[in-house]
Amino acid sequence: MSDTATKPELEDLEKHRVELTGYCYRMLGSAFEAEDAVQDTMVRAWRSFDKFEGRSSLRSWLYRIATNVCLDLLNAGNKRARPMDLTAAAPLAQAALTPRPDNVWLEPMPDARVLPTVHDPAEAAVAKESVRLAFVAALQQLPPKQRVVLLLREVLAWKATEVAELLDTTVASVNSALQRARATLAEAPPADSATADPLDEEQQKLLERYVAAFEGYDMKALTELLAEDAVMTMPPFDLWLRGTDDITGFMLTIGHECENSRLLPVSANGTPAFAHYKPDPETGGYTPWAIQVLEISDGRIAGFHCFLDLSKRWFPLFGVPEHLDA
Repeated sequence: MSDTATKPELEDLEKHRVELTGYCYRMLGSAFEAEDAVQDTMVRAWRSFDKFEGRSSLRSWLYRIATNVCLDLLNAGNKRARPMDLTAAAPLAQAALTPRPDNVWLEPMPDARVLPTVHDPAEAAVAKESVRLAFVAALQQLPPKQRVVLLLREVLAWKATEVAELLDTTVASVNSALQRARATLAEAPPADSATADPLDEEQQKLLERYVAAFEGYDMKALTELLAEDAVMTMPPFDLWLRGTDDITGFMLTIGHECENSRLLPVSANGTPAFAHYKPDPETGGYTPWAIQVLEISDGRIAGFHCFLDLSKRWFPLFGVPEHLDA
C-alpha cells in the first residue's frame, strides 16, 4: 500500500454518503436498496482499506466499491418500474386496485438524501434532473453496465479513462457502451422538466392552489390545475389513469376516502412533493397515507404519483410526523 494511503477516519467516508446514495439510487431505483448498498459500501471500504493502494482518490475507490455492490444486486434480475411501464392506462369504468410486490416499483427518494450541496446552479440543475422519476425509470431499461457508464460519464462527468479504470475495461468499450445507452434512451426519452429551481412565483402559486383544491376536495378547481393528459399513479397498485375526467372521477369514487386530507410539503426526486395524510377516524387526527411526487409542465400539473405508504416506510424516510393532530 502507498505510504500516502493512511486509514481514513469515519467522517472521511461519511462525507461521500449523499453523493454515493444518489448514485446507487439511480442505479437501483429503490430508496431503501440504495441506502443499504451505500452502507455495505462503507463497511467494505473500512474493512478492506489495507487493499487501497492510493493510486486513485478515496472518492473514486468508493465509487468502485459501490458500483460492484449495485452490479451484484442487479444481477439478481430485478428491474424497478412505474405503472405505465407495465400496463396500459385504465379507463375509470375498468379501474381495479391490483397490488404488486414492493420490489416491482420504482421508489421516491427525498432530495436531501441524494443531492449533495453544490454552488454551481448548472451542476445543481443536472443533479436534480438526474433523480427525476422519469429519468430513473428510463435508466432501468438499460443493462447494468450501460447504466454505470451513462451515469459516470454524463451525470457525474467522469472521463472515459476514469470509467474504464473503474470497470477494468478499455476506453473503446466505455465509449461503445455509452453510445448504446444513449441510443436506448433516445427511443423513449424522459419528458423535459419544466420545474424551475428554485420554484418561480407562478409555480409556487400553482402548488398553493393544488393544496387548496386537494385538501378542499374541489374537483372543479383541481381540473383547472391539471394538464388535459395528466397522469396519476398509485404504487403498489398497477392501476394508472390518464386525463382529468378519469382522475377526478376516481377520486370521487374509489378514492373518496382521501376527502378531507392534509398535505405537508416535502421535496422528492428533484420536484415538488407532499406527504399526504388522510383522516384517522379513531383519533380524529390524520394518519400517513402517501408520498405524492408532482410533475409540472407548461404551468399545469402533468402528473402526480402517489406512493401509498401501506408498509409504513415512507414517512420515516422523509422525516415527517407519523401522525397529525386535528
